[in-house]
Amino acid sequence: MTIEPQFFEARDEVRLAWRELGEGRPVVLLHGLFSSAEVNWIKFGTAARIAAEGFRVIMPDLRVHGSSDAPHDDWHYPPDVLVNDLQDLVAHLHLDDFDLGGFSLGARTSTRAVVAGMKPRRLILGGMGLAGLAGWQRRGQFFKRVIADFETAKRGDDTWLSIQFMKTMKVDRIAAGHLLDSFTDTAPEALAALTMPVLLVCGEQDGDNGSAPELAEALPDARLVTIPGTHMSSVTQPEMGEAMAAFLAA
Repeated sequence: MTIEPQFFEARDEVRLAWRELGEGRPVVLLHGLFSSAEVNWIKFGTAARIAAEGFRVIMPDLRVHGSSDAPHDDWHYPPDVLVNDLQDLVAHLHLDDFDLGGFSLGARTSTRAVVAGMKPRRLILGGMGLAGLAGWQRRGQFFKRVIADFETAKRGDDTWLSIQFMKTMKVDRIAAGHLLDSFTDTAPEALAALTMPVLLVCGEQDGDNGSAPELAEALPDARLVTIPGTHMSSVTQPEMGEAMAAFLAA
């Protein structure tokens, strides 16, 4: 399935893309680092499964990703710039009652948006554990090594698979480095802001962002669904869309 992008301008005049599928209640889904809306949500049927339940699935390409622009000037990357972009998309589409979800970086961005005051009815955090929110700096250092080792890594190195994914997705390394510097940690006590029902959906072999059960315990109203796969493969599983669709439609 191919869905043509639509575009809007963020507050700093960067052109950002989004795609839509379905009609009904809006749900905004944010993809993971170095991925895109097409790869994360469309290619493996997750968006179609959710749309089949009567939802308007809105899927932006985060800045530096997919069909969105990747500016090189560092002033385009203030702290939590992806939260700014999400707020701008919500305003552009005049959304006032919607659901929100994301995978990995998308889950981090969704959490940061709620901490900043966004109030979706329901929230989905995929591929995320407590350490992925509270201890981003350690994970961030790994991705900086991915960029640094882009031309020199060898098969078997811990950065190899991420580098191959970046190459496949044609990620701009300069812009990606600036974007990594914009990410901020979420202190565990700040998670009290997540008062809405939250679905945690995580691969059974996915520990990349820490412990999902620990995150479930830290949230006021969370349920955890474990699906097959690792961090990279869980988004390809039909169980991802099934879990998300069931949660949103409940």
